[in-house]
Amino acid sequence: MALVKYNNNSLSAITAASGLTAGAMTLIKEQTASSSATISFVDGTSDVVLDSTYPIYVFKFINIHPSATQNFTFQANASGGSGYNETMTTTHFIPAHDEADSGTSLGYQASLDQAQGTAFQRIGKASTGNDECISGELWLFGISSTTYVKHFISRTNNYNSAYSQEEYVAGYFNTTSALDEFQFKLASGNIDSGTIKLYGIKDS
Repeated sequence: MALVKYNNNSLSAITAASGLTAGAMTLIKEQTASSSATISFVDGTSDVVLDSTYPIYVFKFINIHPSATQNFTFQANASGGSGYNETMTTTHFIPAHDEADSGTSLGYQASLDQAQGTAFQRIGKASTGNDECISGELWLFGISSTTYVKHFISRTNNYNSAYSQEEYVAGYFNTTSALDEFQFKLASGNIDSGTIKLYGIKDS
């Protein structure tokens, strides 16, 4: 996010809050799940912007709660594409720690990465306990480029059976076509509740 600096002279010239420079992160769209099989963000639909307007896009996941404990996943479509099956190569590792301070782990998850795969990529594991959920974010870079592949970084944390489990996922969509549609879903079952927000970052 861009840092806006003011000195005494610039502050004294401001006569209203509207005179302050807006932050670089702009909320584009918010969707709230309610027994939802999928949540999709499609450029040009329902005020969604996923084009060259912003060089970086960020999805934020807030209290995603599933109907059953399942992988929380995402995929994309290239412009004019369908099926949410773009080719990606990814890397994935998980640290975990329990409330009793008796169990810890840190390891690469070879079974959860992809090498030129087209499946939905796991970016977390949503748990079904009444007070359990998953939260985090997904960063997307240069999705409108028709020259480069499309990089992403995801970080989520879930509360699962008294464990704090964090998941780090990164990779790239191996296509030089622009990406303009993204979909989130559980590997099975519905997203009972939770919010996904899409932001664009300017001047980045």
